[in-house]
Amino acid sequence: MVAQSLKCTETESEVFTRRVSARIKEKQRADKELLVRRRVLSDQKDVGGGGRGKSVKHCYKRARADKTANGENANVELEKTHKGFEVAAEPMNRSLEATEAGAACTFEKSDHAKVKETLRLFNKYYLHFVQEEEKRCGKAEAERKASKASKSKKRAAPEDTKSKAKRPDLKAVSKMMETNEILYYEKRIGDIPGIKVGHQFYARAEMVAVGFHSHWLNGIDYMGQNYKKGEYMNYTFPLAVAIVLSGMYEDDLDNAEDVVYTGQGGHDLTGNKRQIQDQKMERGNLALKNCVEQCVPVRVVRGHESKSSYTGRVYTYDGLYKVVQYWAEKGISGFTVYKYRLRRLEGQPILTTNQVHFSFGRVPQSVSEIRGLVCEDITGGQESLPIPATNLVDDPPVAPIGYKYCKSIQVEKNVKLPTNATGCSCKGHCVDPKICACAMLNGSDFPYVSRDGGRLIEAKDVVFECGPKCGCGPDCVNRTSQRGLKYRLEVFRTPKKGWAVRSWDFIPSGAPVCEYTGILVRTQDLDNVSENNYIFDIDCLQTMRGLGGRERRLRDVTVSTIISSGRPDDLKSETVPEFCIDAGSTGNIARFINHSCEPNLFVQCVLSSHHDIKLARVMLFAADNIPPLQELTYDYGYALDSVYGPDGKIKQMACYCGAADCRKRLF
Repeated sequence: MVAQSLKCTETESEVFTRRVSARIKEKQRADKELLVRRRVLSDQKDVGGGGRGKSVKHCYKRARADKTANGENANVELEKTHKGFEVAAEPMNRSLEATEAGAACTFEKSDHAKVKETLRLFNKYYLHFVQEEEKRCGKAEAERKASKASKSKKRAAPEDTKSKAKRPDLKAVSKMMETNEILYYEKRIGDIPGIKVGHQFYARAEMVAVGFHSHWLNGIDYMGQNYKKGEYMNYTFPLAVAIVLSGMYEDDLDNAEDVVYTGQGGHDLTGNKRQIQDQKMERGNLALKNCVEQCVPVRVVRGHESKSSYTGRVYTYDGLYKVVQYWAEKGISGFTVYKYRLRRLEGQPILTTNQVHFSFGRVPQSVSEIRGLVCEDITGGQESLPIPATNLVDDPPVAPIGYKYCKSIQVEKNVKLPTNATGCSCKGHCVDPKICACAMLNGSDFPYVSRDGGRLIEAKDVVFECGPKCGCGPDCVNRTSQRGLKYRLEVFRTPKKGWAVRSWDFIPSGAPVCEYTGILVRTQDLDNVSENNYIFDIDCLQTMRGLGGRERRLRDVTVSTIISSGRPDDLKSETVPEFCIDAGSTGNIARFINHSCEPNLFVQCVLSSHHDIKLARVMLFAADNIPPLQELTYDYGYALDSVYGPDGKIKQMACYCGAADCRKRLF
């Protein structure tokens, strides 16, 4: 997917240049030049490097891209290294040329990017196991109903869904352990690269996935005797590296900067927080004692209840604490417990949590609380949820103008939409992918899970949803992207990027955020437009064929259906898509979403009413678990040096996304 919007890297008062007149011709010329450059670089690496090996383990997904562009088989071991990351790590289909912005293939991703990729992989596995669990429970429920309806006295007892329930988060992290995909498998003292104070985890298993805290249940994570080597040979083990404060011990005392932490053991695991026996000076307790004697700091994580998290809790990293003292005493329940006093090290960012509450920032509770409000609802009542606009940058503050809000696609007169597809014959809800015609188009499975109102398991070439002629109803899980906005969004002004978008609500990974709407037009009709900053190419076909250096996604759709949806010649289409969406004068909230080199959204083509991929709907989904008030962004996917001005010269535009791995240029 290559979005052609230019609007997000400069304020709207600045002049934007755009390909004009010979737009398609210049695009093709640029693609050819970049293809030659890519092959030259590839030849140089093959001659000088003698293979790809470990030196390219974290480069920007070159293995898959080189295979697509050069027709060569990528190194098998590198494919194994990237297993699972090809979709989850960077859902937005960035072109190969854009990946070369970081110079050679040896360019290392930032620690922050590695953490983000690992958590995306965890979320992908998690949703796969959620789907398995939903299937299991659905099958068990069907058997229960069948058993109840049966008149046979010897009918079999229905399966107990609770007794066999599995936790998808634990299964996901177990999968990562089996495939050696834990980010930092070896434990370490101090901060973890890429995880700053205030980082939020939505499950204990997420901490295990990145190597932040290796126990999904125990509160104390420690290094054992096997670490007594190399840089740690002079330490006494066991040695604690991290603790979780989650309010599970009745003797804990949390005063933010100063903590009295109760050791492990002797705890009633039923959840009433009471001690039922004496604690012993062993394992984690001994590890914390050794921290006192050797002045070793520990990472402190606080857990709090949260309706947003799939585990019902959210865990926040609050920095390094020094274990300054320990002692034994009789606890509230009369049993011996070990106490540890911890003090937060100075010079760290301020705490984002306190003893009870977790604070994302100040989310307004009413219109009167919104600072810098310039418009109460930019949609004019069209959306089910109002979208306010705020401006604390301009003086005097102005509201977004120059467009007409429209929640659905408008079709140009010379564009004819295909007739509605036949659809499936399911009733009420689609539940069996083996008989649902729409599920069969998605590789004989549903692309969504029903949890949290519907979440896409992973990015695909294209997603087939149920449409107007299907027998199922609007609540069917395979209509997830058709339900409109369900998160409270806000348009706000930025100093350098013009208008931007953020959510007041937590958005789970895989959740649909919004559709990119505007006027559906033929790309060739834009040749004489001198300036347009909101064009989005519908390049699903080009992505599926790997044209123009585009990185291909998960191929599990029915190819015969794709071919039959249009002319056979379409599969040989040039790199410029036939249709695009113009949101310059008419569009919805998506037109205000900015570019980022490390986005938290990804673009997904969706087919529902018809099956013509050249006219697919363009949806934006959450790539990560997005906390409230974090700006929403996606990767516009421009190739560097691919945009030409009216004079035929290459144009450049700086990028102000601020990401750790920012390419510094949008194009």
